[in-house]
Amino acid sequence: MDDVKAWAEPVVIPTYRIGEPVKYPMFLEKRVYQGSSGVVYPHPVIDRITGEKYDRQYTGVFLENRYLKILILPEIGGRVQMALDKTNGYHFVYYNRVIKPALVGLAGPWISGGIEFNWPQHHRPSTFDPLLWRIIENPDGSRTVWCSEIERMFHTRGTHSFTLHPDQAYLEVGVKLHNRTCTPQTFLWWANPAVHVHDETQSIFPPDVHAVMDHGKRDVSDFPIATGVYYKVNYFPGTDISRYRNIPVPTSFMAYRSDYDFIGNYDYRARAGMLHVANHHIVPGKKQWTWGNGDFGRAWDRQLTDEDGPYIELMCGAYTDNQPDFSWIMPGEEKSFKQYFLPYKHIGAVKNATREIALNLEIQGSEARIGVYATRPREVKVQLLAGATLVFERNLNLSPETAFDECFTLPPAPKNCDLRLSVWDGDQLLVEYTPQKSESRPIPAPAVPARLPQEIATNEELYLNGLHLEQYRHATYAAESYYEEALRRDPFDSRCNNAMGLLLYRQGMFAQAEMHFRKTIRRLTVRNPNPYDGEAYYNLGLSLKMQGRLAEAYDAFYKSIWNGTWLDAGYLELARLECRKRQYQEALSSVERSLSRNSRNQQVRHLKIALLRHTGLVEQAGVEVVKSLEDDPLDFAALWEGFLLDGDGSFAEIVRDSAQVCQALANDYAQCGWWDDAMRVLQQGKQSDPMLHYMHGWLLQESGDEEKARHAFRMAKSLPADYCFPNRLEDIEMLQEAMRVDPTDARASYYLGNFWYAHRRYGEAIECWERALTLDGNFPAVQRNLGLAYYNVHKDVVRAWLSLDAAFKLSPGDARLLFELDQLEKKRNSSPQQRLSRLEGHLDLVEERDDLSIEMVTLHNLLGEPGRAYEMLMKRVFHPWEGGEGKTTGQYVTSLVEMGKSALVRGDYAVALEFLEHAQAYPDNLGEGKLAGAQENHIHYYFGQVYEAMGKKELAREHFEKAASGLTEPTSALYYNDQPPEMIYYQGLARRSLGQEDEAECIFQKLVEYGRNHWHDEVQVDYFAVSLPDFLVFEQDLGLLNKIHCHYMMALGYTGLTEREQAEQQFEQVLALDACHLGAAVHRKMLSDQFLT
Repeated sequence: MDDVKAWAEPVVIPTYRIGEPVKYPMFLEKRVYQGSSGVVYPHPVIDRITGEKYDRQYTGVFLENRYLKILILPEIGGRVQMALDKTNGYHFVYYNRVIKPALVGLAGPWISGGIEFNWPQHHRPSTFDPLLWRIIENPDGSRTVWCSEIERMFHTRGTHSFTLHPDQAYLEVGVKLHNRTCTPQTFLWWANPAVHVHDETQSIFPPDVHAVMDHGKRDVSDFPIATGVYYKVNYFPGTDISRYRNIPVPTSFMAYRSDYDFIGNYDYRARAGMLHVANHHIVPGKKQWTWGNGDFGRAWDRQLTDEDGPYIELMCGAYTDNQPDFSWIMPGEEKSFKQYFLPYKHIGAVKNATREIALNLEIQGSEARIGVYATRPREVKVQLLAGATLVFERNLNLSPETAFDECFTLPPAPKNCDLRLSVWDGDQLLVEYTPQKSESRPIPAPAVPARLPQEIATNEELYLNGLHLEQYRHATYAAESYYEEALRRDPFDSRCNNAMGLLLYRQGMFAQAEMHFRKTIRRLTVRNPNPYDGEAYYNLGLSLKMQGRLAEAYDAFYKSIWNGTWLDAGYLELARLECRKRQYQEALSSVERSLSRNSRNQQVRHLKIALLRHTGLVEQAGVEVVKSLEDDPLDFAALWEGFLLDGDGSFAEIVRDSAQVCQALANDYAQCGWWDDAMRVLQQGKQSDPMLHYMHGWLLQESGDEEKARHAFRMAKSLPADYCFPNRLEDIEMLQEAMRVDPTDARASYYLGNFWYAHRRYGEAIECWERALTLDGNFPAVQRNLGLAYYNVHKDVVRAWLSLDAAFKLSPGDARLLFELDQLEKKRNSSPQQRLSRLEGHLDLVEERDDLSIEMVTLHNLLGEPGRAYEMLMKRVFHPWEGGEGKTTGQYVTSLVEMGKSALVRGDYAVALEFLEHAQAYPDNLGEGKLAGAQENHIHYYFGQVYEAMGKKELAREHFEKAASGLTEPTSALYYNDQPPEMIYYQGLARRSLGQEDEAECIFQKLVEYGRNHWHDEVQVDYFAVSLPDFLVFEQDLGLLNKIHCHYMMALGYTGLTEREQAEQQFEQVLALDACHLGAAVHRKMLSDQFLT
């Protein structure tokens, strides 16, 4: 048996520097990200990439055995950075030799390659943050690297471990997810391995996967041979989309369903690949993502790596089969599962696999190919049966170094569906495969959006729709709208009252939540004092406890445990209240009852240890510490108790000064009334965090030491306010107590306002911020937040402007504030000249940010200065947000087309052609590539105009025909790959140039009719939106945007119809509503130049 080695050492990796985090809270309540909510609070956002490369030292944690070498980076989300098959030198996951972040993550930076572990949503909010980690040597000779964190958004805990075993060529990933909150939470888990790709690589999905689905199951395609339109690409009559080379645009697809346990890839050049294996009952998700094999994808490759080329992601989802597709995890519940990643070689496209064996069977006419690979040295027997007839049998000595791959001729006329390939170890079946019957199987229907509440017939459906929106964290539909409609019809509906109560509880509105829980109980007990489910009593207990009504809460929790479902959570709460009363024997009894129901509840296990310590049973407490750490070596509560019991220093070494961990642990002690325990652990946390000191002050106040409490509150008040974004329900009382003790504390009021706004209690937030402003008029963060609130909540543009302008005057060197101020100027419909003048007064700040630079470029194009716009673009290297592509390249194309038009008008045809040719190719510095199928009707139209002016009729006709192609049905245009209305307009102009006047008029008339017919539409964000292109803090008025769009459609249509007066009126309407509408500014000029139209 070979040795497994595990060690940590410094590794130096070339790294691209990122910008500083934005120091203000980013709320983004309606941002759509990966198909669900893009809320990022309480994480700070990093919205700038510098492009500066330097050598950075990381802590690299290595695992190595005879076959594999693995590098893990705990500092970057606990990801696998490298996974090498030592037997052939093949990196079986994508090895990116640089750390080159791009703006892809929920909070900004994200890197490609390796294996990323996404939880509790996709992508992992902390994907670029450090995790706790530890190396453990196991009795069987294996070694494990553990990584863990408490995530900051919902306070659940995730742990993933990496284990290498002796003589085994697979990486075992063990996952434990724990809900350490007192309410149900939602989550998903997607392991995200990337693999190198080229024209000879293939994604290997199981053979029973015949259909794949898009995000939210909004679209569906045949698989592996796609025959229809998917991601706006027409794959008719049939295209193999398991091949990277065949997918030209960014594309996701997720297996509809499969009874197999594997997914992987195969590199036909290297004759090697990667497999992921897991129990498909728990880990059903099988997904591929690619940037696309085209110019657009290659641009993203350049954003993410220097020399390692393109990749695809082959994601593996646990408790989920789609994105978004969330599952529930109950209070105190732990979900655990294992995933295995392994290299394989030589055998081709796998048909079935376990962690021990991968096999392939291919039939071509009378020829058969069998391939078998093993992850450890072993003897196996391979059999191929045709019906009951044995047609092949071989005893093999396999190892990770030597796979079996052989072709042979089949006996006459076996049918594929009768074949059965199996691999045996003695009489133990290791794996088998029977080819799928070649029959047509219908593909599933795509999902449909939720109907509006008033359109739903029954209260049960209203409840289920609301619950779905909560579970899937929908970005733009509100669950409460469905619950409120149900309660309008039946004020005592138990399901919707309970759901509304939980929503209000999570927002910190405890008294209002109590009212709904009491209504729930009233309905549930109308015929029976003992309900089928005790949840409403448990929730009532929570709401009462948070109001300080502990005796009433105790009664409610006791009633909740009459039902088995709430035994563990209910008895935990009872034990905590009994500890407050120093009834330790009763508390120990409650703890044991809780553990009898759920021995995996980490907080109950911790409470037992602490109770044993408090009652002097130190030796028993030590035994429990050892048991907890054997199960979970990063159990920070057990580590801390170990320190209290015998001075073990592991807690400080592993947890370091994590404020998140220390606050969580202190809160656990505080719930038991152990103020000294809580204060002691708080001292281990990062002392620059104001909330640590507010918590300390509150603990001192609870313990009766008012003088020291005032000192702690003063310390909290004195610390910088940057990045302080409270997000725990317990923070409410702490901050309110600080404000009561010191009514002059503007910081506490500001922090509480942040909490309220993030939890959509806008009135309370504005009240807190206005109070903070009264106390401290020189607080730019407060002015900035009020600016957002006045605009988004009160719809008061003037007050919003005054607040944000005041914030910028208080912090005139803050480029982020300048950007937000400019966006508000756009919202208040300031003129392009006014906006440009402000930006030109702060060129140093504009230079700091891509978004400000592109706004300035756009303003130059708006004001008829395309040369200056082009010059600015070419002097800067841009870094786009994923989903926000098209802004930079759009301005690039506009500037060149406008310069080309000017050259055409003055008769400088060679220069005009040069500008138009440049417009068709995006330079690397823009950070974006051209999307396959990009609409370039305007470019081809002007090519045609130039060639016609030069007398080159054939070339002119060729380009007019290209300009005349494309979709002619007008639609709304929201995403970077939607067809802009101008492209339809240019189709009409091209038809006219081709002498097809009737067709041209029909196109122009469609534009006019669309504008007329849709002007009054009530517009909503697409229910299945995957991402919205704007990462903005000001809400959009979709109704106004639709009206502008419709006026613009009509303006273009009337221009094409040469009804100039009508066209002029419509352009005026557009520009009156949006003075910075580039399309209107550009095309309005064409009314006065017959040559261009």
